Amino acid sequence: MPKQTPPTRPRTSTATSGGTSSDASAETTTDASTGAGPLPDDVAGLSYEQARDELVAVVGRLESGGESLEESLSLWERGEALAARCQQWLDGARERLAAARGDGPRQGDDAPDQDGPARS
Repeated sequence: MPKQTPPTRPRTSTATSGGTSSDASAETTTDASTGAGPLPDDVAGLSYEQARDELVAVVGRLESGGESLEESLSLWERGEALAARCQQWLDGARERLAAARGDGPRQGDDAPDQDGPARS
């Protein structure tokens, strides 16, 4: 089965500095539409299901409480990146559904519905 890619979203790539010697030159991907922090390339390439499953495992490790403080912080950061990746997929799915229905993006609860203008 071919690898699925999320709906297109504007992103910018930047090289990171810092971290361990193994990831000092790794590139990251930023979701420009949400202003979210950079996603590591290995997270940015995950499908929704892959990111969700890894997030569940990270949460399980954090909840077990058996990790050192440093490892717990690292797991937390990884979990945040995985959650952001899942959110990218969900946002893209909402946009695709709205486009398929012919809806524009929702502006809030005061947006007119199909029956006419919003009532106060």
